[in-house]
Amino acid sequence: MKMNTSVLALLAAMALAGCSAHNTTSAQPTAQAPQTAPAQLPDNVMKRALASGLYEMALSPQGDALYVSSAEGFKDVQGGVVYKLDPKTLKTLGATHTDLKNFGMAISADGKTVYVTNSLDGGVSAIDTSNGKVLSRTLFPERNEKGQPYGAREIVLHNGNLYIGAVADPALVWVVDAKTLKVKARIKNAGKWVTGLHFSAQTQRLYVANGGGEILVVNPRNNRIEQRWKPLGDKPALLLNIAEDESTGRLLVTDNSKAKTTLVLDIHSGKIVKQLAGDALAVKFNAKRHEIYLTQRESGKVLSLDATSYAVKQRWDLPPHPNSLLLSADGQTLFVTVKQAFNKDHSTNGPDSVVRIDLNK
Repeated sequence: MKMNTSVLALLAAMALAGCSAHNTTSAQPTAQAPQTAPAQLPDNVMKRALASGLYEMALSPQGDALYVSSAEGFKDVQGGVVYKLDPKTLKTLGATHTDLKNFGMAISADGKTVYVTNSLDGGVSAIDTSNGKVLSRTLFPERNEKGQPYGAREIVLHNGNLYIGAVADPALVWVVDAKTLKVKARIKNAGKWVTGLHFSAQTQRLYVANGGGEILVVNPRNNRIEQRWKPLGDKPALLLNIAEDESTGRLLVTDNSKAKTTLVLDIHSGKIVKQLAGDALAVKFNAKRHEIYLTQRESGKVLSLDATSYAVKQRWDLPPHPNSLLLSADGQTLFVTVKQAFNKDHSTNGPDSVVRIDLNK
């Protein structure tokens, strides 16, 4: 599969609890490179090397199936796979082989349908979880100045609609009927590169992060942008993934690229409550344990923070590049995808991994 500059720019923009930024400048491995033994994992951590190109995950409402989206390889590999794993053992229960590559992921409330974004082709697919078959697909017609599709990145399911962010400049958010996959509306003027999406049940608003350092506050009833926040002002920022603490009205927003921070914002005003320095990609808030989880892609760690003091409670070393996070419904299990570095020819040195962390141990 030939990778041109525009595609690489798209991939670099998808630093997604999603689709993570690819290190396209990593040195080629050498035959003389020393082989180091993998570090011993704690008793509460289970790790499985699964496949190339792992990105986001979804857990069935019943908690009996973990779905993992995969773009597979980016060198001479066409298509991708959606893996179905046992959430307790990480063993493979099933797999859907797709002709397009898979990145972002959402699952229906009844668990019957998994939705995946096909970022490189600018589309979204629906998969029947009972048999693994692709039910339907929509490819969006938008094209950039080079004639290439807008990258469909993050995806959120709310009230029968899929909200899908476009990696484009200017960007937009597609509003898609979850049953028919027909486009119902477009939220335009969304800045440069829509990278993160979050729906708040507390405020009944959709929060949209972009590569221009903005958070857009959207009313999903009329799909209008009501507020535009730029929390860091004129400082360069590429805001990424979003989480929420409903009990305190805090919005957590990461920047792994320019500002190297996690912003804690007031969900009503957008004002900065706290800044947590350091690279951070994915973010999850755990109301059951009052903890915040962050993936630190560059340092190869996953952090657990106390949600009141922001003090680090625990660190898990998961090299080389921990990426996306998923939390179980009971708040007691954390899942992580761990990516390999990319070589100059877009190959990797091995498969990406899925990690299961038992937070009770």
